[in-house]
Amino acid sequence: MSLDIVILAAGQGTRMRSALPKVLHPVAGKPMLGHVIDTARALSPRKIHVVIGHGAELVRERLAADDIHFVLQAEQLGTGHAVAQALPALEADKVLILYGDVPLTKVETLTRLLEQANDAQLGLLTVNLADPTGYGRIVRDANGVVQAIVEHKDASEAQRAIHEGNTGILAVPGKRLGDWLGRLSNSNAQGEYYLTDVIAMAVADGLVVATETAQDEMEVLGANDRIQLSQLECHYQQRMARQLMAQGVTLLDPHRFDVRGEVSVGRDITIDINVILEGKVVIEDDVQIGPNCVIKNSTLRKGAIVKANSHLDGAELGECADCGPFARLRPGAVLGAKAHVGNFVELKNAVLGEGAKAGHLSYLGDAEIGARTNIGAGTITCNYDGANKFRTVMGEDVFIGSNSSLVAPLTLGDGATTGAGSTVTQDVPAKTLAVGRAKQRNIEGWKRPIKK
Repeated sequence: MSLDIVILAAGQGTRMRSALPKVLHPVAGKPMLGHVIDTARALSPRKIHVVIGHGAELVRERLAADDIHFVLQAEQLGTGHAVAQALPALEADKVLILYGDVPLTKVETLTRLLEQANDAQLGLLTVNLADPTGYGRIVRDANGVVQAIVEHKDASEAQRAIHEGNTGILAVPGKRLGDWLGRLSNSNAQGEYYLTDVIAMAVADGLVVATETAQDEMEVLGANDRIQLSQLECHYQQRMARQLMAQGVTLLDPHRFDVRGEVSVGRDITIDINVILEGKVVIEDDVQIGPNCVIKNSTLRKGAIVKANSHLDGAELGECADCGPFARLRPGAVLGAKAHVGNFVELKNAVLGEGAKAGHLSYLGDAEIGARTNIGAGTITCNYDGANKFRTVMGEDVFIGSNSSLVAPLTLGDGATTGAGSTVTQDVPAKTLAVGRAKQRNIEGWKRPIKK
């Protein structure tokens, strides 16, 4: 059966105390609405309809995609009114209704919910709560059959004692939805058109309301303020930590580890504390990552080592390569197998061949460095003339003396050497020594200045 998904994302989120629309506040580095859209995509719908209101243009700008249909709710008159704005575009057999500020609902949970919905049955996702304050209550008859949902503000004392709460997430037969939405009333404490009133209508029309229960409260928690946002962040990180440990990763402290993207891992990986993984990160077998590292959109091949306080962005470490401590690898940095980058070395758009070394205090940008080449401390590639970038190419087994300035464009042949302190402006042939510095003079009788 075909599926349309409607995501309600029009709320202002006044308790966030922010100019940013609520659904754009991030969990794990991604807007909450972005998480919900990703979950929706995993269900392979015909179309995803996002109902926007406050900050509509910014939401549209941040999350526009070919498979997203944005619908404007100019006035926020309740959840039922919000779904009604998308009604003209709904054509599928089933309609799933989600919320843009509820980012952690699992695909598996929603799949089970959708299995409950058909022409004679409506699917409702509920959750059992220790403290259901603020939640609509699921009202059942003596046989346990759902009869209605009563919002907290409209509930009697007996109804408020119910601990089964409404998540708001529904799977409904598409051909029935228009009729139910057209019959909604705003005669309630909030003066709004509640989507939850559809439940009582479905029961009155002879449909069965089948429920699916979320595994825990956090899976269906929405963020109305920054405290709840932080709770979602913590829960997400713990979920990711458990998932990675189950796949063969040792986290020295799962509570001091953050994932802000997609991570693919092998086995026997060790990650120390305060490591952040961002974007798309691939970590192969036997990799070791030291404390306080940030690794973004990077690939670490088998046996690679990232030492403490290193920052990798768009980089690749080859098998058994290592970098750090305090190394910075910027986009385009590639370390070949067994290559080494030490402390306070920065690479940008530079490739180190197999076994090449840059031990400390160097900048290598727009460079191609051959196998087994050794870069002395204080070396820089002068790759920018103020307008254009130029490349430095070093062959294999090159030796760069400490404090060398290599002025690009420049080529050094296999086995070439530069003397320490040299400024090299011309190509260096293979197996040649280049010395580009002033001749030393020793001045006799020179006196140091005296402090007045």
